[in-house]
Amino acid sequence: QVQLVESGGGSVQAGGSLRLSCVVSGSIDSTYSMGWFRQAPGQKREGVATSDIATTTSYADSVKGRFTISKDPTNNTVYLQMNSLKPEDTAMYYCAADARPWVRLQPGDFDYWGQGTQVTVSS
Repeated sequence: QVQLVESGGGSVQAGGSLRLSCVVSGSIDSTYSMGWFRQAPGQKREGVATSDIATTTSYADSVKGRFTISKDPTNNTVYLQMNSLKPEDTAMYYCAADARPWVRLQPGDFDYWGQGTQVTVSS
């Protein structure tokens, strides 16, 4: 079993920053791929960023240059640094993990999910 617990969401004005954290525990090791996804009301869940076994990262076009995914194996935590936030970034953000070493920015590529943390950006 793999457990993922997100934190760090909140309300911020446009142009602000937030850092999301995801603490990972259970039957997981450094070979897992990690990802961040988001889902706005009435919308499909979409990929935001992934980091694979080689720590190669990929980002949705809408967040490139503004968001950064990183992993800290010393405390089993994955981060999503979000800068220059826009109102369209408002969504529930989910952390995800998968045993495959390489993944796409697709929800179907991930088996394990956290409960989510809400991010609200006001104009």
